[in-house]
Amino acid sequence: MFPTTLLVTLGLLILIAFTGRFFVQLPRNNWLLFAAQPLAMCSSSMVVFAGGLLGEKIAPTPELATLPITGLIIGTAVAVIPASMLMKKLGRRLGTIFGLLLSVIGALLCMFAAIDSIFSLLIAGSVLMGASMAFVAQMRFAAIESLPDLTDSPKAVSVLMVSGMFAAMLGPELAETGQYWIDSAHGFAGSFLGLAIMVSLSMLIVARLDPIGVAETKTGSVARPLKQIIRQPVFIIAVCAGAIGYSVMSYIMTATPLSMHSLQGHSLQATKWVIQSHIIAMYLPSLFSALFIRYLGKANMMIMGCLLYVGVIIFALTGKQVMHYWWALVLLGVGWNFLYTAGTLLLPESYSVDERFKTQAVNDFIIFFVQAIGSLSAGYILFSQGWSLLILVAVPMVIIMFGISVWYFLIRQKIDQLAL
Repeated sequence: MFPTTLLVTLGLLILIAFTGRFFVQLPRNNWLLFAAQPLAMCSSSMVVFAGGLLGEKIAPTPELATLPITGLIIGTAVAVIPASMLMKKLGRRLGTIFGLLLSVIGALLCMFAAIDSIFSLLIAGSVLMGASMAFVAQMRFAAIESLPDLTDSPKAVSVLMVSGMFAAMLGPELAETGQYWIDSAHGFAGSFLGLAIMVSLSMLIVARLDPIGVAETKTGSVARPLKQIIRQPVFIIAVCAGAIGYSVMSYIMTATPLSMHSLQGHSLQATKWVIQSHIIAMYLPSLFSALFIRYLGKANMMIMGCLLYVGVIIFALTGKQVMHYWWALVLLGVGWNFLYTAGTLLLPESYSVDERFKTQAVNDFIIFFVQAIGSLSAGYILFSQGWSLLILVAVPMVIIMFGISVWYFLIRQKIDQLAL
């Protein structure tokens, strides 16, 4: 029987997608993307929740248990530039469908990996699903480019990121309830089959997108060399907000299920609850992002994100009970949201229309490459040095991000004073 939780979540997602534009005036494309994105993002939350647990059972050594999660992120980093170029050639709609097809294939490979206990196949499937996430990440730019008025960008990004809350429910719930749908030695084969179905549904929704005209627009202006674009302070700050925010989040999130369930013996249900709460916390603040940006500004949001990361470190070092993990992961999600949202909205200030694809590609490549390093190191540090040292390793990154945020705050103050 298909779980009630999944049916209710899917129904609520579809209901909001079709009625939301009556309450928040955004184009049809934005609401289609709202429905499609969480179904596609199930790949990421599935691998985060199930990949490490399955990997621990079939990997040659426990230290390699997080390799499927690292494969997911490496696949994203490697595919970022090809995804951007393919979007430029095919357009947002066809490019996204191609990317989602990679995820369907990857999910099926992981299903066979679970059935036959083949670790290398699990990694291969995770890499393909990671490559798909490079295309899914471009949905936020598709949402912005679908707007007739770019001043609505904070609203569009906010609505799209809210949809990530549904991925928080769908991915882990599908992983737990579907793990025994197909007979396999270590479970989760049925989970990955269900994932393939979810992503296929996302493909059908994306196929209904209206063409995004700006993707084919030629302004006639001369695009600047990439070297000149990436030297701008605004580009550097935007990339740092995304890269450091993402890497610290991924680093701690990757290690959490293994630390909770495998090392501390907390139940799978408690581990699922913490991960679901974390992913909800990543996207729930987006309901208020437009207000935060309007009244606080991007600089203050970045500083608040850094302070929330300080709270993560404090709770994570205080103890290893379920609530210590829960508070640390919830604050981690909210802090990530503030940094990532600020960085996403700041990035378009660094490029013109003709420069957007290459600038977006470099931005996402840096973000996911740094994130891959964090994820790859998480398993090794956790099993060799322990949870406390793993958390302490994140401290220098938080300090660096705080300094960059203050730098941007001072730059904005100077610009505002000159404008008066």
